[in-house]
Amino acid sequence: MISSTILTTKNCADYELLDSGEGEKLERFGKIVLSRPDPQALWRKKLTPAEWKKADGYFTRDENKGDWSLKPTVPARWEISFADLKFWIKPTAFKHVGIFPEQAPNWDWMRNLIKGRQKVEEGDIEVLNLFAYTGGATIACAQAGAKVVHVDGSKVALTWARENAELSGLKDKPIRWILDDVRAFVKREIKRGRKYHGIIMDPPAFGHGAENEVWKIEDDFLKLIEDCTQLLADQPLFFLVNGYSAGYSAVAYKNNLLPLIEKFGGEIEVGELTLEEPRLLPCGIFARWSVK
Repeated sequence: MISSTILTTKNCADYELLDSGEGEKLERFGKIVLSRPDPQALWRKKLTPAEWKKADGYFTRDENKGDWSLKPTVPARWEISFADLKFWIKPTAFKHVGIFPEQAPNWDWMRNLIKGRQKVEEGDIEVLNLFAYTGGATIACAQAGAKVVHVDGSKVALTWARENAELSGLKDKPIRWILDDVRAFVKREIKRGRKYHGIIMDPPAFGHGAENEVWKIEDDFLKLIEDCTQLLADQPLFFLVNGYSAGYSAVAYKNNLLPLIEKFGGEIEVGELTLEEPRLLPCGIFARWSVK
């Protein structure tokens, strides 16, 4: 079974998409309001320029680099509660702040699958999270009771993820924090005979591994997907692929998951990840396979 859907994250106490349009989005993280570029916002803003100017920070980009302009009252980092977890928010040089709120529906989906499997079967559920960034999916799965292996090529992101786990009260959960190139790690796991019930990946268009290995999605994605399917357990639970690379379709990701239906049954969902303000701001794409 294959279906298409739009997943939407609604505003909550510590996160709110206040407005979007004209290539920008205005968000509130806790008490701090930030303005960031967003090329998907191809419509007019609803709030007045005066309202936008009240933001605590603005990210601007020229031909060479991007930079934040922050009010003196903005701390170096601050804590928010979101999706039953806690995160450190910190503006970075790449306009990111350490969380992708549009991923909340995926976190709920994985938590429900993990808890559902635990109700009917004994034994550990093991999850592999690749390109795992600051750990939203990792700590969501750990919170649900899974053992998680978290792999990222950035030491900064890995440290940030561990701090988010500790902040969320999950410091003692069975999470392995791995600083490595995801391709090299997956190949070693195959040789070790390791198996996972769930696999998550968020492949960038371009990036570097822990030893400065070059990743290009057009060259490396297909082989990584094929290698990861070798790591699935005999009775796997899910496989989630997120996409933020311009020019790619969720259908392309879906096509790589079709062999899982042939082998294990189950279903595939594809679609867009959005934020609501109340218009929907498209933020990324996803394809996810599961057996319930």
